[in-house]
Amino acid sequence: MAALTGLPRPGGLMRHGVAGLATAGATAGGQFALVLVVTRSLAPAAAGAFFTATALCLMLAGVVRLDTGNGLVHALARSRVDGAGGDGGRRLVRGVLAPVAALASVTGAGVVLASGPLARLTGVPGGVWVVLAAALPFVVLSDVLICATRGLGTMRPTLLLAGAVQPLGQLALVTAAVLAGAPPPVLAAAWALPSVAGAVLAAVRLRGLGPYDVGEVGAFWRHTAPRSAAAAVQSVFQRLDVVIVALLAGPAAAAVYTAATRFKVLGQLAGQGLAQAAQARLVRALAEGDLDGARALYQTATRWLVVLTWPLWLGYAALAPWLLPLFGSAYAGGGAIALVLSATMMVATACGMVDVVLVAGGRTAASLANVTTAVAVTIALDVLLVPAYGALGAALGWSGGVLVKNLLPAVQVHRRYGLRPFGLGRSVKAARATS
Repeated sequence: MAALTGLPRPGGLMRHGVAGLATAGATAGGQFALVLVVTRSLAPAAAGAFFTATALCLMLAGVVRLDTGNGLVHALARSRVDGAGGDGGRRLVRGVLAPVAALASVTGAGVVLASGPLARLTGVPGGVWVVLAAALPFVVLSDVLICATRGLGTMRPTLLLAGAVQPLGQLALVTAAVLAGAPPPVLAAAWALPSVAGAVLAAVRLRGLGPYDVGEVGAFWRHTAPRSAAAAVQSVFQRLDVVIVALLAGPAAAAVYTAATRFKVLGQLAGQGLAQAAQARLVRALAEGDLDGARALYQTATRWLVVLTWPLWLGYAALAPWLLPLFGSAYAGGGAIALVLSATMMVATACGMVDVVLVAGGRTAASLANVTTAVAVTIALDVLLVPAYGALGAALGWSGGVLVKNLLPAVQVHRRYGLRPFGLGRSVKAARATS
């Protein structure tokens, strides 16, 4: 196969990694400040209702977007290797967005119809569900369009929109709504409005794409379909714990759990920032069979992830008794949750971005099986532990799922490609012989 053309040097990963980490830091800071504003301003039950509603909205958005954002990154990045499509394709993007927007609209209509039962089950006012249902298509399209811009080899739109416009916009609008004593539906609208701006601005950035052949849309869905299911399950995995706590232990317990686990966003978004920087490069390296290049990217990202996040987890485990009361006196009892969170995330970050490597190599079915297994483990543990231990039980269930989600692909990536998060791993020749 022809040698890679235009594969970025290690310095390129560093520059894009800095942009990804800046995005992650701004997003994490905005989300943390938002939780702080809500927990300090609202009673625990009201705060828990807000967190439950937004978590369910994000969970649904993750399901109905069908992982098309990452699929577009993959398609546009590969076009540089294959010499097709120029700088991208309007026809491809439109062919992807149309079914996603339709599915999001239908799902939003279903939420409106179910707003009454949802209000009774979760304690969240029905008007909140109506507002979030109307916002759902914009939440979905914003994420997909911002992801697509990374397939063009630039991190600037992600840094601007995902790192500034959306998190800071949410913080400013929700803070203003809280200070004005706004009712819950208005708080929900304040949280959702920046996604509208994100979708519009990302669409403007992509409007100069060149045309793709119509056949590319079919090829896109053939690649993305298995990953769509995996991403849907992954979205459920990321948000289900808050919803389960609200259903089994009440909104107040959900607020405590959200506050105590909010620090995990810092580490997770650091990983996302590095993954965003390396994703297109991994796709191109694996497409060309450049296992040495893929190994270098994977191990470099893992080392940075450990260096950046392990001090955070150790510090949080030690300082939790002093940090958690920042959210209010009702949240001071989450020290045990902090210990579970810190230990689990240290193991997870030591595995590196294994799922990104797996998907970059086209192993989308394996990714789906891994995440499905992790969700099953989480749900089983939550059902067993949350009724007795409340928020701590949910943390233990989440921990079990995270360990499964990271250790399974770590084994698969090593067996398939000879890649390890640390060390030299197997030779390229040996790895190819087993692939």
